[in-house]
Amino acid sequence: MALIKFLNLVKFKEIFDHSYQRPQRNPNLGHYRMVVGILMLLFIGFNRLWHFVYIRLDAMVCGFFRLSRLPVASTFWRYVDSLGINQANSFLKIMGILRERVWQQCGLCYQKIHVNVDTTVETIYGDQQGGRKGYNPQHRGKKGYRLVLCFIDETREYLNGKLRKGETISGEESAAFIRKIKNQLPGCVKKVLLCGDGEFLSWDSVAACIKETFDFIIANKVCHPGFDPDGWYRPKKRKAIEYNSCMYQPLGWGFACRFVAMRIPKKDSAAGQPVQGELFEEGRYTYRIFCTSLSGKPPKVIAIYDKRANIENLIGEAKREGLDAIPSAKFKNNYAYFQIVMLAYNIWRYFKMVAEISKANNKAKTHDSAQDEFQGIINNTIRIARLKLLS
Repeated sequence: MALIKFLNLVKFKEIFDHSYQRPQRNPNLGHYRMVVGILMLLFIGFNRLWHFVYIRLDAMVCGFFRLSRLPVASTFWRYVDSLGINQANSFLKIMGILRERVWQQCGLCYQKIHVNVDTTVETIYGDQQGGRKGYNPQHRGKKGYRLVLCFIDETREYLNGKLRKGETISGEESAAFIRKIKNQLPGCVKKVLLCGDGEFLSWDSVAACIKETFDFIIANKVCHPGFDPDGWYRPKKRKAIEYNSCMYQPLGWGFACRFVAMRIPKKDSAAGQPVQGELFEEGRYTYRIFCTSLSGKPPKVIAIYDKRANIENLIGEAKREGLDAIPSAKFKNNYAYFQIVMLAYNIWRYFKMVAEISKANNKAKTHDSAQDEFQGIINNTIRIARLKLLS
């Protein structure tokens, strides 16, 4: 019931009818109710299409569809089988309009946001299209997809992403991805700070950020900037961590960019064991190097980047909500289902944001102790928030 109220609040049917590009298949339930049915399944906590057998006779769900029982699970699977890249792109448009409406509903007006981009591996165990053997540390040698996910740090919502073959992303592809970010931003956003790991560092990515007027901090894995040996300094004398910065132009880049670095002394071996001395001074340190457009001091720049670590939690949560499910052997179907899962993920995020705002407004009007049950719901994971609503 809460989900239905939320969809009515944001006029989701109006957004859907305006932006959704319908596939050739025409289901009896209609495109809107088929898509909302899948979103309901994911919202409740089931992440596979055959889980419709558990809610097929649920009175509340059937009441929304005005049916005595839902169609069999294979009906929804056949609909997903008719989806493709065009439908996936239309779901991104729906999320862009939905984001604008929810931000207005909640009174959010961020003029500057932090955007975190990362890739993750989804191991596949069948003969799915696009599966490749690539970087897969937990399942070495197995095929998988390599997903790109982009989140807004302030609201922890999904901004943009795509399902890819299981190969390392190239510089041209990462630049094309960066250029599409601006289309998904609300109108109030004027500045963007993009943070990415070393996989995104290339001249194409840097040039795309500069062209889109984005600030950026990207980890370095391939460049070897020459830092001044006398430029290392410690902002805190009690800590052995040192910082440095320089301007450096890697081979093939259009111009020099700023690189900041921190170095951490390696721990000595246990007492009583022989120690192998390092031939060069660099061997005694662990280095972290970043390419950035920011002009602040290196400790502040690196501290901003370190906040990006939360994206790993968001990716893990999105995987548990449905990204782990690969419904089809066709790449185009999986691409569309990927965007449906992330739409359901965003609806949960917006649902909690609206609940937090409503709780704050009601608390100002009444001192009902029941409002304390949802204290901090916006910071809870989706799993905990779902259990709170259930109880």
